[in-house]
Amino acid sequence: MNLSTKQKQYLKGLAHSLKPVVLMGANGFTEAVLAEIEIALDHHELIKVKVAAEERETKALIVDAVVRETKAEKVQVIGNTLVLYRQSEDRKIELPRK
Repeated sequence: MNLSTKQKQYLKGLAHSLKPVVLMGANGFTEAVLAEIEIALDHHELIKVKVAAEERETKALIVDAVVRETKAEKVQVIGNTLVLYRQSEDRKIELPRK
């Protein structure tokens, strides 16, 4: 699923007031973190993940790995915060048309 610019803007607006639900610690991207992200995406569809990485390259690699493993859409990355969206069976968030 590819999000259009309009849909991403809509999701950014919804994510603005959200707090990060998953915080990555010093251990980085582990199986436990992946499991937490999966649970949160299934429950909320739109989540924020706080990535603890000092270097840009490391952060970019972690973000790419999270997106690849969860099969979610990257809405945006601001600082150390990643916003992810993955539609669930219930369709809690109704996206605007492309």
